[in-house]
Amino acid sequence: MYFFLPILSLDDICFISTTVPKMIVDILTHSRVISYVSCLTQMSLFINFGCMDDMLLTVMAYDRFVAICHPLRYNVIMNPKLCWLLVLLSFLISVFDGLLLTSMALQLSFCTNLEIPHFFCELNHLLKLACSDILINNILVYLVTSLLGIVPLSGIIFSYTQIFSSVLKIPSSVGKYKAFSVCGSHLIVISLFYGTGFDVIKGQSDKEKVHGSVEMGVTANTLDDHEVSRDGDQVHGKKPVEGERLKFWIICQSQEKEF
Repeated sequence: MYFFLPILSLDDICFISTTVPKMIVDILTHSRVISYVSCLTQMSLFINFGCMDDMLLTVMAYDRFVAICHPLRYNVIMNPKLCWLLVLLSFLISVFDGLLLTSMALQLSFCTNLEIPHFFCELNHLLKLACSDILINNILVYLVTSLLGIVPLSGIIFSYTQIFSSVLKIPSSVGKYKAFSVCGSHLIVISLFYGTGFDVIKGQSDKEKVHGSVEMGVTANTLDDHEVSRDGDQVHGKKPVEGERLKFWIICQSQEKEF
């Protein structure tokens, strides 16, 4: 059940590393110059790791759905082969997303010595600075963003709807608490990721969008790593595994029905 935690933690570190080191260097050197190639590279990596984060959160929601709703079949369903396949699929989708949007930006023409009102090369700001027509580009960005935002979020909502429905059937309050504690950190990470993402989308001015991007790219991912480390502490600790408690409850229920 904790297979995806180190992968998510690594992705969060890479996600932060695409923007924060350059921002620190700019502050220390008082120079905010970036080349065209470096700008596109930073934008592509930011999109890749951001999309990977989104995909992994969806996969982890499914993982918890199987662990809580089908605990007796968990080891069969979430076998190592499927886990690695889901990670590979998430990686391929994120790479495709990054390559698609970056190749789209490569087709645009820009004037020289442009000033980006942001602390990193963000796609929407680059589109606003383009000298060529960006109607098709905007449509493509909205379609890809909506697809990769709505579909994973819908999967997460469905998974947790089923999880809550199953947990509420547990008669013991202690069992309910243990089951919810399995999902607590993951729900916090999801709230931080999508909450800060919505802040970026709904921001009207460039200043608001910059603040939202700082929250999403720096603060949220730093807190994500903290929550992941809390789950990691539970893995290495000697606490009873919640999945075993749920399995025991289901076995007892099935035996009672047989009698």
